Amino acid sequence: MNGPSAQQGAPLGFSDDPASRAEVERLAMESVIAAERALGNEPRDVSAEKKGWDVESRDLRAGHLRFIEVKGRHADARDVIITKNEILASLNSPDAFILALVRVTAGLAHQPAYVRRFAQREPGFAETAVVFNLEDLMSFATPPG
Repeated sequence: MNGPSAQQGAPLGFSDDPASRAEVERLAMESVIAAERALGNEPRDVSAEKKGWDVESRDLRAGHLRFIEVKGRHADARDVIITKNEILASLNSPDAFILALVRVTAGLAHQPAYVRRFAQREPGFAETAVVFNLEDLMSFATPPG
């Protein structure tokens, strides 16, 4: 048998290396924060608070908060895992919640793609996360705005 058995059930494109995953996430966060600042918003990293989103960004023109969940993925990734907490947060604040998808290639983050209203249902009682197809999500994405 080739390769580690733990990887047989892992979604395509997820790295075994925790340092590599952390670097992709860092680059993705930086990309989203830069995009929000370019829009004239005030973003703040709240990822350590486990709220169900990673960035709170105040829209200074409208005066409201945007709740942004950031998912950084390698350019060849097929799937995105979204936790139950993240899905519930999106359903609770559908007008304010944004799923930001950021592809990373050779250490460079692409522009974020923003997806709104991606969740159609609450996860079931025993579901802790849902796997979404990245290309399907990208088909609903728009540039930051």
